Amino acid sequence: MIDDPRKKIRRAFDSLVKGTSLRAGAKSLFGALGYHSDRTLETGSVEDFLESLDSSTKLTEKQHSSFNEWKAVEVVFQFTEDEIAETLSGLFGDPDFSIERYDSFLFLAVELIEAAYSRTQLAEATRAVNRLFPMPVIVVFRYGSTLTLAAVHRRAHMSDSSRDVLEKVSLVKDIRAEDPHRAHLDILADLGLPRMVANGVSTFEKLHIEWESVLDIEELNRRFYRELFEWFERAADECSFPHDGAGEGSEKRHVIRLITRLLFVWFMKEKGLVPGELFSEQFARKALINHARDKTDYYRAVLQNLFFATLNTEVSKRAFSKKSEDTHRDFSKFRYHNLLTNPDHFVKDLNNVPFVNGGLFDCLDDFSSSSEGGRRIDAFTDNIETQGKDLDVPSCLFFDSQEGLFPLFQRYKFTVEENTPLDREVALDPELLGRVFENLLAAYNPETRETARKSTGSYYTPRQVVDYMVREVLSEALAAKTEPNDDDKEFWRERLKYLFDHSDAMNDADELFEGCDKRSIVAAIADLRVLDPAAGSGAFPMGVLQTLTLALRRLDPDNALWEELQKARAKTRASQAFDTQDGQLRNEELKEISSTFDKYRDSDFGRKLYLIQNSIYGVDIQPIACQIAKLRFFISLVIEQQPDRNAPNLGIKPLPNLETRFVAADVLLKLEQPDQRGLGQTPTVRQLEHELAANREKHFHAGSRKVKLRLHDRDEQLRNSLAGELQGLGFDSGTAGKVAHWDPFDQNAYADWFDPNYMFGVTDGFDVVIGNPPYIQLQKDKGRAGNKYQNESYETFERRGDIYQLFYERGCDDLLKSGMGMLAYITSNSWLKAESGKKLRRWFTENHTPLRLIEMGKDVFDAIVDTSVLIIKSNKDSSVVCPAVDIEQAGNRFPPPARAWGTLKPEGERPWMALSPVERSIMEKMEAVGTPVRDWDISIYRGILTGYNDAFIINQ
Repeated sequence: MIDDPRKKIRRAFDSLVKGTSLRAGAKSLFGALGYHSDRTLETGSVEDFLESLDSSTKLTEKQHSSFNEWKAVEVVFQFTEDEIAETLSGLFGDPDFSIERYDSFLFLAVELIEAAYSRTQLAEATRAVNRLFPMPVIVVFRYGSTLTLAAVHRRAHMSDSSRDVLEKVSLVKDIRAEDPHRAHLDILADLGLPRMVANGVSTFEKLHIEWESVLDIEELNRRFYRELFEWFERAADECSFPHDGAGEGSEKRHVIRLITRLLFVWFMKEKGLVPGELFSEQFARKALINHARDKTDYYRAVLQNLFFATLNTEVSKRAFSKKSEDTHRDFSKFRYHNLLTNPDHFVKDLNNVPFVNGGLFDCLDDFSSSSEGGRRIDAFTDNIETQGKDLDVPSCLFFDSQEGLFPLFQRYKFTVEENTPLDREVALDPELLGRVFENLLAAYNPETRETARKSTGSYYTPRQVVDYMVREVLSEALAAKTEPNDDDKEFWRERLKYLFDHSDAMNDADELFEGCDKRSIVAAIADLRVLDPAAGSGAFPMGVLQTLTLALRRLDPDNALWEELQKARAKTRASQAFDTQDGQLRNEELKEISSTFDKYRDSDFGRKLYLIQNSIYGVDIQPIACQIAKLRFFISLVIEQQPDRNAPNLGIKPLPNLETRFVAADVLLKLEQPDQRGLGQTPTVRQLEHELAANREKHFHAGSRKVKLRLHDRDEQLRNSLAGELQGLGFDSGTAGKVAHWDPFDQNAYADWFDPNYMFGVTDGFDVVIGNPPYIQLQKDKGRAGNKYQNESYETFERRGDIYQLFYERGCDDLLKSGMGMLAYITSNSWLKAESGKKLRRWFTENHTPLRLIEMGKDVFDAIVDTSVLIIKSNKDSSVVCPAVDIEQAGNRFPPPARAWGTLKPEGERPWMALSPVERSIMEKMEAVGTPVRDWDISIYRGILTGYNDAFIINQ
């Protein structure tokens, strides 16, 4: 029986921070994991260590600079087959541990100068030191009383098996040695050698793979989702809520919304912005007059007051409601005075929590009374008679040690810093939580419910696929909007792709782009409009945000160009203002822009904020999906801010309101336009549309509940006026009514139509349409979807086909900018081969220009469906040839193309040509089926696939 090493790990932590030498403390830690050896080396100073390894000839200057923060370094020991035999013989007899690519592991300990380091800094140092050794190097960093354990993924070089390629770095980061998080202890225990050998590890290469498996954040995320899904189903069964008016599944939507709010709060807790004691049962017993696990008092008095009266209310305006002042329907006021032991003290405690705004914590109850038709969805009320009606959320769901939500959260480490393909923390980050929500949505959606119950990640598009599609389509879009100074358009595309590549962290934009090029690209990014028409939990919009932010950071590190462009945009809006008040607001916006960049000059906050405001849009038919997508964006903005206890609102800039950036609508149903009936647009229609757009822009930055309500009222007035004008032009009441009744601020409603002009103020189409449209057969469920869309004039409509085919036509014809817009979808590939896809194939051939096709096989969505990625340009360009590849079969069917698309010079000379994870995967699969692949020949993945009848694919 293998002993639990957690106690030993704790004791080793103590020795590492309480005066023990660095080597002795690290040796104790690795010994607790089962790794023992006396094979060591005296290193001397850091300079001596690097000199002995001839580091100056093996590392670039940038890589070498990562050692500047090292105060001391120790070779703890080298772990070889001799130590394996000695360590394990007592447990497993005579273990058979053979040597393949590696003959040992090397364990290092490093003392750092400062008290805190970013994940990127630690990852760069780990990767640099691994370049100096032929075997895997495990590093433990010590800085103050904090530790980080780091390992790098190594693989054999494709053309030289004696060399290793160093890829992503995994870190168990910021371990509090004096008070370690339970999740950190669990991860380290799983790295124990006896456990690994018991699981079949028999070589150092397999040991390396097993370390990689333990540190795999994908598996961590799947495990978290499985546990959270069990809680979700239990909560949906045990809770009751008022019906939200959005059809079947109200309880599930309520529970998903609750999880969404609590996870955002949990990330805020990680930033130190919300006190962790709020989520302990000890606090509940102290704060509540009569806490009991079967009662709803905790949900009402603590969580609802936290959501609506704290996070959604400015600090200076926080107070309890008073019926005598007609504030009983002011949902920014505290409630449940009668449930709290010391209400005033409770409010005072929460004054240390900032106002965040953003709409996520808007109470969904109506201001109107129930007798006037108002809805009670959150049921946030002081009415004692109705407090127990239709709302039951027992506190055991939060506190039960085995099945409670908070103990579940506490079993995992959360990080507010988003992982990248280059470096990752072994923790739940905001991006990975997208998979959790995508699957919760699938479990709630009747179309996918039963399949989702059996899956752990089938519907969420993997990060590497998102990154690949985003990089490819953005580089094409910007290549169409910009011109290189040297007129070399092919090299320009290569540089743009490198600029968008997260897997290369080199900040060498100065070497690749001249000043005029930088200005041109930044201006083009500022002018971009990107839409995901089936946004789900926001994977693609978030990928676009991260990629454009990366490009801006590389091109414009001090935000000077970006600030200049945002001010120019605000001045333009000010000059177009209809009245003096609007002009004043625009001038205030200029001051706000200056204030933002003064405070966040060296941060991504300003980049992200104005990208979200001006460039990124999403649509989904499920309102709850839009809420989750907004959550992802809120977290992305929060992580860029640093708390300041002495500043107003703790130094936190309130979040924008994203109701007019992510809308719930059926994107396949169009709204009839005046021009479609030859009526044109009257000056009044144009003015009302302009005022609507301006009002919604004001709402984006609106902070107080009072201001937002005023803007909501103005929006309703303008919609009604516009509807009346449309009726005057001869439109029937149905079309006019859709305009009048669509309320973008109703978080539970969705529109049975979509129009980018009315909803987003986008009049001339999007530069990029990207996403993963749903896969639903039109004839399924007695032809429900087919009946819904058959009269919408889709040329590609085929009753035996699939709904994603209509998304292609809608995206290319109605949503993209004519002639220069780019679309990228990942869908089922059935349209390429089936008879039902013939209309779509012909339509593509006759009307548009496919740029890239990749058949992805079944791997992407866990063997549910064969998929393909298609990137396409709007309008026909017969001079463009579409390369395509089948990553499952291309190696068997076709040799490498005779004409190489491009070649790499020796490593380091042209880093922008590095392969993405998707491209690497394609090449590895082709190697597996016998096609020789060289690292520098990236034409392989653009190999040609033919053989589909009526398809647009042609030979190069």
